Amino acid sequence: MKVSPRRNRKALVIGGGAPNSTLIAGALAAFLAEGVEFDVISASGAGVLMGLLATAPRDASPQAALMQWAEVGVADSIYKLFPVNYKVFKKPGAQAESYRDAMLNQFQQMPGLAASPFAAMFSQHFADASAKWNDWMHLMMSALSPSDLHSGSLGLCAHLPFLEQSIDFSAVPRMAPEFYINAYNLDRHRMQIWSKDQITPAHVRASLSFPFLYAPTEIDGEHYIEGAALDTLNFTPFITDPETGVAPASEVDTLVVLDILGEDRLIRKPRNLYDAWVRSIITPLVKISQTEQRLFELEHNRDPLTGAPLRQVLKVDLMAGVPQDHWPQVLDWSASNMQLLFQVGYRAGVDFCRQHGELLGAQAQDAPLAA
Repeated sequence: MKVSPRRNRKALVIGGGAPNSTLIAGALAAFLAEGVEFDVISASGAGVLMGLLATAPRDASPQAALMQWAEVGVADSIYKLFPVNYKVFKKPGAQAESYRDAMLNQFQQMPGLAASPFAAMFSQHFADASAKWNDWMHLMMSALSPSDLHSGSLGLCAHLPFLEQSIDFSAVPRMAPEFYINAYNLDRHRMQIWSKDQITPAHVRASLSFPFLYAPTEIDGEHYIEGAALDTLNFTPFITDPETGVAPASEVDTLVVLDILGEDRLIRKPRNLYDAWVRSIITPLVKISQTEQRLFELEHNRDPLTGAPLRQVLKVDLMAGVPQDHWPQVLDWSASNMQLLFQVGYRAGVDFCRQHGELLGAQAQDAPLAA
């Protein structure tokens, strides 16, 4: 009897990195448009949110949710004066939470407010108001928001108050691909991996609790910080556990990597004090990401007897299309940067799918999402 060859099982690794995360959003939108599906998704940091928007968005299609993420940037005219994304990073505390809920209830009663999984986060589209005016309104509301921030606080911001309005957590266990996220357990001093059957909003918040920006997230009496602060790429599901002798997602033939941190051009002279602070976070992560990829390919993706690769590893060159003169702005939360990076990521994703279409099982759709 003739035995059919086993289907090529594909996995996607989505790395961390927040300000330039629309590169990843664009690439994921391209994968969707090209009909590329993955059997396993492993994500860390901001990649967790991007992966969930692509697989389990609330009240929107995956393509629409990813495109809406590209709209989270602050209008350029405001960002030049106040270079902080107050639409994403909210003030912490119970009073601030009550204030946001009250403001949201008022917005929902206004005619013309567009339905969107990000409506609770941004309340972005009034029928007769420009994006710039909306951003000024959000700045005013953020400035007026109360807060319980004080010298004893463990983090600057509220933990993703928009999360449940963006992700359908009831759909996460039912999603087609296996899905893994990571967070670092401060009490046990080890990295924790959760699968889709375990993921709740608290686990996602833990996976995004970058130190100083967010306080550690407590789950069952233990405290977690963002896994990407230490492992920018969550390769652990593809590494054999020395205790069990297996890896959770070991049966994978092709591994596609979306990385937006392992790029030397991110290490550069800052433009101002705020940019210097952002780059103080990013600079060590660049080398961590590069080291992780080398270590995985040289040690963890090799047959111990033959030295042959256990699976094919392909990296999407997400940043190849970034204009040379735009690199100083590539970590900005400005509207123009986030929109540009979405387009760059989308084109990189399409090019990648066309180059590896047969291996990926690409089935291009009729119309692209981005020009």
